[in-house]
Amino acid sequence: MNLLFIFTRNKALGMKCAIMQPTYLPWSGYFNLIANVDIFVFLDDVQYVSREWQNRNRILLSGKPHWITVPVKRLHQTQKIYTIEVDDEQEWRVKHIKMLSHAYSKHPYKEEVISLVSTILEDKSITHLSSLNVKLVQAFCARLALNLNTRFIRASELHNVSGKRSEHLLKICTHLGCNEYLSPVGAKNYLQEDGDFQNSGVKLTFQDFTPKYYPQKNQEYFVSHLSIVDVVANIGWTASRDYIYGD
Repeated sequence: MNLLFIFTRNKALGMKCAIMQPTYLPWSGYFNLIANVDIFVFLDDVQYVSREWQNRNRILLSGKPHWITVPVKRLHQTQKIYTIEVDDEQEWRVKHIKMLSHAYSKHPYKEEVISLVSTILEDKSITHLSSLNVKLVQAFCARLALNLNTRFIRASELHNVSGKRSEHLLKICTHLGCNEYLSPVGAKNYLQEDGDFQNSGVKLTFQDFTPKYYPQKNQEYFVSHLSIVDVVANIGWTASRDYIYGD
């Protein structure tokens, strides 16, 4: 759909927006944000930071949380996320598929979720980390049938939208004609400290999502905040959708 049409419609009706950096196989709370907004912006025009969530996440392997990490090529410290390429000189794609298959080999919904992930990981035409993450997130959203009216936009595609920290977020919201910004609770302190949203005309609200228990196969104790892969492999697509919505 034409972006101009979206902007015009947003200004007329009012829209809710969430903005998050593109994350590798993110946790259920990430998808809860998507499920509760009209526009979801992948914040890929900010500096890439090593050892964060952009190129890694956690799964359960042999009963313990285990990092699964995408190797990347990094040219300089100030590189923006959308410019970061994956490092295909390493056999990480096959390694990740094998690791996920091994970790969830006896789980009831393993075949469906591994098949979805594998299809995207095996596509070597996806050379940039942000594109990989976006494709994975959108594929999970489609399969989970999450808020099918949500519009996905990459911040790097927006022109003349600058600023730092919360100023940048506010400018994205106003550029898109959104009158409400839904933020993860973890950003509450700095958003309130910056104060950019005060008297801005854009309402600042915070996500209300608490990860609850779901049965994890062969697990003595529940481990929360794992990749969405863990949720789906254990309870399936329909139950995962309800879990994300908080039902």
